[in-house]
Amino acid sequence: MTQACAAPEVTVTLPDQSKKSVPAGTTVAELACLIGPGLAKAALGGRINGRLVDLTTPITEDSEVQILTWQDPEGREIYRHTSTHIMAQALKRLVPQTKLTIGPPLEDSYYYDFDTPETITPELLAAVEKEMERIVGESLEIRRRELSREEAIALFRDRGEDYKIEIIEELPPDETISVYEQGEFVDLCRGPHLPTTGHLKAFKLLSVAGAYWRGDARNRMLQRVYGTSFPDKKSLDEHLRILEEARKRDHRKIGRELDLFSFQEEGPGFPFFHPRGTIVYNEIMRFIREELAARRYVEIRTPTILNEDLWHRSGHWDHYKENMYFTEIDGRTFAVKPMNCPGCTLVYRSQLRSYRDLPLKIAEFGTVHRHELSGVLHGLFRVRCFTQDDAHIFCTPEQLEDEVIEAVDLIRRVYTVFGFSDYHMELSTRPEKSIGSDAMWENATTALANALERLSVKYKLNPGDGAFYGPKIDFHVKDSLKRSWQCGTVQVDFSMPERFDLTYVGADGQRHRPVMVHRAVLGSMERFIGMLIEHTAGNLPPWLAPVQAIVLPISDKFLAYGREVHQALLAAGIRADLDASEEKIGPKIRNAELLKIPYMLIVGEKERAANAVSVRRHGKGDLGPKPLGEFVNGLLAEISERRLES
Repeated sequence: MTQACAAPEVTVTLPDQSKKSVPAGTTVAELACLIGPGLAKAALGGRINGRLVDLTTPITEDSEVQILTWQDPEGREIYRHTSTHIMAQALKRLVPQTKLTIGPPLEDSYYYDFDTPETITPELLAAVEKEMERIVGESLEIRRRELSREEAIALFRDRGEDYKIEIIEELPPDETISVYEQGEFVDLCRGPHLPTTGHLKAFKLLSVAGAYWRGDARNRMLQRVYGTSFPDKKSLDEHLRILEEARKRDHRKIGRELDLFSFQEEGPGFPFFHPRGTIVYNEIMRFIREELAARRYVEIRTPTILNEDLWHRSGHWDHYKENMYFTEIDGRTFAVKPMNCPGCTLVYRSQLRSYRDLPLKIAEFGTVHRHELSGVLHGLFRVRCFTQDDAHIFCTPEQLEDEVIEAVDLIRRVYTVFGFSDYHMELSTRPEKSIGSDAMWENATTALANALERLSVKYKLNPGDGAFYGPKIDFHVKDSLKRSWQCGTVQVDFSMPERFDLTYVGADGQRHRPVMVHRAVLGSMERFIGMLIEHTAGNLPPWLAPVQAIVLPISDKFLAYGREVHQALLAAGIRADLDASEEKIGPKIRNAELLKIPYMLIVGEKERAANAVSVRRHGKGDLGPKPLGEFVNGLLAEISERRLES
């Protein structure tokens, strides 16, 4: 009698470093069951030795394995990636002539770009969502297959999927080609995916937009369908509530209503700040300048247009040319600056520097221009012209960590004043396209990591996402709707000082190379203002509000006293308006509320007799009467302290 051989055992190391011995060939799903029924139910995919895999993937050797759930970003990506396939399958069932392109998951949603002969109307979108429900109800098994290049091309040629063939033909020769099948539907995809369509629990299709194939305006216009999905209806409903609130807070809408800024046909993607918006802009800059002065920064201004040679030397010509604007002067090519750093290096180089001058902290509120496709422009969030609150710190290698720490502390201080307490930091390392030696990158990355360790800051490592000239620390800020925004950044650059031959005279009398730290607190002023408007729903604190108080006479009888109050406010340095219209007090209050003016000062007979004002706070209502002088002093204190709440 032949005795069956038991499958050999392999050792699995879990994220907590505990180990399990399991038979070789045990799938990720089976491992989750061995760990516990709760994890088995929540499992969406896995990671084997760093590689993302399906739950059905077998473990064939000693491995580090992580079970991915909704709590993991990669788990959410798997869930939403499967959602895109189910959406695509539904549209193909309803409009079989539809051709598939790409459909990636996003942070809290997903989309798929379709080349379809039918316009995707709200009615068709609703039908697609209904068909998705049927596909989920069918609980179709989702299977992965690996094909040769020839097999894959033949498969998609038979299915009339021209875009998929184009993608396959551009893949590297050694690339593994895989497809995922669910029922009659097949898509080219690396995966991983959920085991069945039935694993999708709650979803909603959100909108349709246009998108050029591969983002190139010379290519065919496609229809992009956005959707979102969650593991339960309660989470989906909460997300949809936040989306609705975000629509109400849209900075473009509030910007129009409060007369802060506009966009004109004569300059698409170039924002126009109106008088009220310019007040907000200047108040933010004034605050940042105060913080910089306290840290002994100096400020410069550099030209907007500089010649081609500079951009070759800086590396931007080779690594950023497609995002730049160009012009000719006296037969020579010039570029409109997309970044401020090269101009700052010329200021540094304009005189001999000593180690006693370092660190030299040079700030510039520099306006830059970057070419963006019209399809990606979005209010103040994505523009072609914006101002960065830049600074470039030149220091010795020994000073580097301390300067990084000070820059991080500055950013944290500023965010506190604006009310942003929920943020995290990411350390981004060398990308594929970069300049500088391996040693430069290693030294720069180590300095950033050491600074964060000294600050006892938890941070996320973001491999390969650094700037082309150096690694960086990025601040990701969450607003009141829990949306994340990348704002501040601290970047270490050993390369540009070498390219521009920047030096300082050391204590030994010899020339040495400084280290250059690129630093921005807010990032783009325009983007930050848009973010702040949506964070506050336009209810800016008094120190930022374009109009800090408005005087509202009850009737014309008290207009003269209203003018006295108005003049007293102006004389005290308060930005104040007077509503001298013939409207009754109710409409006057309503108009002031719509303009989100922090304080409304109602004046009538009692107020005139007592040299007082009746104070109303936007969004809070009546605060009662106050002597005029007391109100003025209180508001001035609130403004000078830059309080968020009164």
